[in-house]
Amino acid sequence: MVVYGMQLPVQSQSVIYAEPWEAGAGPADILAVARAAEEHGFDYLACCEHVAIPRRLAEAMSTVWYDPVATLSYVAAATERVRLLSHVAVVALRHPLATAKAYATLDHLSGGRLVLGVGAGHVQEEFEALGVDFARRGAVLDETMDALRAALGPEEYPEHLGERFAFKDLGQRPRPAQERVPLWVGGSSPAAVRRAALKGDGWLPQGDPRDRLAEQIRTLLRLRTEAGIAEPITVGAIAEPLYVGTPAWPVGRRTLTGAPEEIAVSLRAYGEMGVHQIQVRFRSRSRTELIDQMAAFGTEVAPLL
Repeated sequence: MVVYGMQLPVQSQSVIYAEPWEAGAGPADILAVARAAEEHGFDYLACCEHVAIPRRLAEAMSTVWYDPVATLSYVAAATERVRLLSHVAVVALRHPLATAKAYATLDHLSGGRLVLGVGAGHVQEEFEALGVDFARRGAVLDETMDALRAALGPEEYPEHLGERFAFKDLGQRPRPAQERVPLWVGGSSPAAVRRAALKGDGWLPQGDPRDRLAEQIRTLLRLRTEAGIAEPITVGAIAEPLYVGTPAWPVGRRTLTGAPEEIAVSLRAYGEMGVHQIQVRFRSRSRTELIDQMAAFGTEVAPLL
């Protein structure tokens, strides 16, 4: 069965996907959407990460990027079931023990609902400002994931001895509520797909078109098999923008619209490719319209998936 999740609105406002109403929205809107997601069967809610946006990118990306640990903790206190995904945390920006402290606490406080999605990052000035080598960010991420496996495991005194990071005999409590925090890898480059195959519990592609996604999934599974990794991996997809029903306003030519049955037929194609979770996004002109779309999807489309 294919499950579905979504990015929280408001918390990141790139012009690529943010709706105009989000510019004037705030914490109350985030909570209302989070509660609606829980009510209507969404598997997870996600929050992105950027620490700082350079002026050259601010017009396109905006500078609105909520901190994922703070935001997901805020949402955790208002929900009980829905999982909490960082999509994605740029974990190479900081020491893995610092990252582990924050996310272990989030998992502990939420009763084991964290999914730690990680990615390499792409904003050079952000890395430079924090004193991290942008050119080596892939290699740093690889080791950081290994270190996080140890630091987010069950041991009170985790141990990692690597090229860049080394720690032992340093206790961290509280431990995560989960015995194994899922690590999902974001990105669609060859390096990201390989990283997901060899180190991840899940893969978060960056909106690959359907005709490319199937081949990417085959590559992912082949690399995993060749490495002798028998454990299953959660394969994700980001669906086209959605609007359940017939919109009375221009929602864009790429948006999937129509009756619930039509949308379900289209989305089932992802499952046939081997996708396990679909991240959905709804076109909306207000918080009310977004929640109405979430309700329509959860009650009328999701049962048909």
